[in-house]
Amino acid sequence: MKDTTFGPKGWTPDRLGSLKGKTYLITGTTAGAGCQATRILLSKGAKVVMLNRNADKSIAAVKTLKDAFGPNAEVSFVRMDLSDLASVRAAAEEVKRTVPRIDALICNAAIAQVPTQQLTVDGFESQLGTNHYGHFLLCGMLFDRIQESAGRIVVVSSLGYNMGIKTIQFDDMNWDKNYSANAVYSQSKLAQMMFAYKLQDRLKATDSRVEVYVCHPGASATSLISTSGGLFTRVTWWMMSKTPLVQSAEKGAYPEVMCATEDGLAQRALYGPTGWLQTGGPVGKGTLNPHAYDKPVMEKLWTVSEKATGCHWEI
Repeated sequence: MKDTTFGPKGWTPDRLGSLKGKTYLITGTTAGAGCQATRILLSKGAKVVMLNRNADKSIAAVKTLKDAFGPNAEVSFVRMDLSDLASVRAAAEEVKRTVPRIDALICNAAIAQVPTQQLTVDGFESQLGTNHYGHFLLCGMLFDRIQESAGRIVVVSSLGYNMGIKTIQFDDMNWDKNYSANAVYSQSKLAQMMFAYKLQDRLKATDSRVEVYVCHPGASATSLISTSGGLFTRVTWWMMSKTPLVQSAEKGAYPEVMCATEDGLAQRALYGPTGWLQTGGPVGKGTLNPHAYDKPVMEKLWTVSEKATGCHWEI
């Protein structure tokens, strides 16, 4: 049944009031949905700290945003490479030194459809290492600061979680034997969701006021595939992006901004476009398939993730 909580047009930034005094951290903001989310939040007076791998692009982005929203716009960046756990640790420490409050950490950055098996500097398959392990460590290191502000963690996943093997291949996490770009991407996005839902379960047993939400952008015209996918995938996506099947990057940002700001949302849910195949249309609560919160798999993944990242959550 289609979600009508926010009316026939779904959630839009028109619902936002002033966000003055609020601080949002977003990973992956030099293009795509992360860039558009930054613009929406800045337009409402929020402070945004961007966590990006490319310093030159980030400096250029800050200039562009200050040109658009004025020299007093509170936007800055911290260099962070999610595929390098040492870089994530260094960035988290810098954030703790320089950012006194976090109202929401939006885990937006990702790589997708890497055509051949690649390993991170820490020895993990690149999509799992970047999309899941990097964010798992970042959230763990910043959790206390988020908790101090009674803030939120927003995990930006993908409908790709519903493809592939629909579970975690624990006996071969790097996919040494059967690497497939789509199946591995699917696993990485499923892992992100399982992290979020397991964290929700852990927080229920405490007095924490941190809220955790999961969303996806639908089919949006972002640079995600063009930056990491193979040639055939990039060409196919370019052609699709010229059709009505693909919405704008700005609309793709609506679900993550909603999850970072809107009150009264359900936590065990998946938010995003609710139109045809959930690829576009009004933003609201969509379909969440139960394999995304399979309890034994979530619990095992949490243990594996703590060991892989060396991050042991004290909750």
